[in-house]
Order: sequence, then C-alpha cells, then structure tokens
Amino acid sequence: MMFNWFECKVKYEKTQDDGSVKKVNEPYLVDAVNFTEAERRITEEMKPMISGEFEVSDIKRVRYAELFETALDSADRWFKAKLIFITLDEKSGKERKSTQQVLVQAADLPAALERLQEGMKDSMLDYTVASMSETQLMDVFHYKEPAPEGSKKKGE
Repeated sequence: MMFNWFECKVKYEKTQDDGSVKKVNEPYLVDAVNFTEAERRITEEMKPMISGEFEVSDIKRVRYAELFETALDSADRWFKAKLIFITLDEKSGKERKSTQQVLVQAADLPAALERLQEGMKDSMLDYTVASMSETQLMDVFHYKEPAPEGSKKKGE
C-alpha cells in the first residue's frame, strides 16, 4: 500500500505541567491524498485533543518508505533513519546506491536502531544505516476509510 505522508504543524496554547500556558507549534504526520485532505484530517484529529482554538500553521509533503511502529507504551518518540541500499547493475556490473527515509517508533535511540534492524531483517537488499535522529513528531495518523453515506452505527 502506498502512503502519502504530510507533516502538519498545529499551533495552539498548551497547558504545561506547572499550570502555565505556552504557545506551541507541534508537528504531526498524516496519511492523506492531498494537501486539502491533510488539513481536513489533522483538524478532525486535533479537535478532541485540544481545548480552545488552534490553527494548522504549515503542511508539507514528506516521503517515508516505511514506518516501523510498535504498541509499547514506552515507545513515545519517532526517529528518522536514512538507509542506503546497495544494488548491483547487472549490465555494467557496477554498484548503485539509493537512499530511503524510514520512521521508527521507539523509546530511545538504541531501541530505535534495534526496532529498525528487526523490521528490516527480511529485506533481500543490502543496506546501511547512514543516519538516525529523533524527530519532533508528536503522533502519526493513518488513513481511515470514511463511513458510507447514510450508514448508521449500531444502536443509533
């Protein structure tokens, strides 16, 4: 399945642990068809989580070949890894390198590297991890199939 990822920044006033209020501009990742849908989806996702007003301050398309997610509660951070794949051109016999970005959900950098290696263990291609760094992403929202028009949930 092909994903179209958009990084959406949401600006709002957030209550801190000490009770003070601070303006924040947090990035979220959304799977959407286009920029318009990305804005609609991030607005829908954020409404129940934010009390008060917020605005979508930026949307940009980002390319990730793969997301390695986990259900572990401690894995509350996202790490971006740059992978270099080495293939052999059969005609010329030369090595060719291509790069891909992937996202890994983990608690810390060592766990992210371990999760990446676990996720890539079935890969038939040789690869190296060129870099891995923590992102500021707060959450990832996958595409959800909309309910058919006129359909009601049970009990309605």
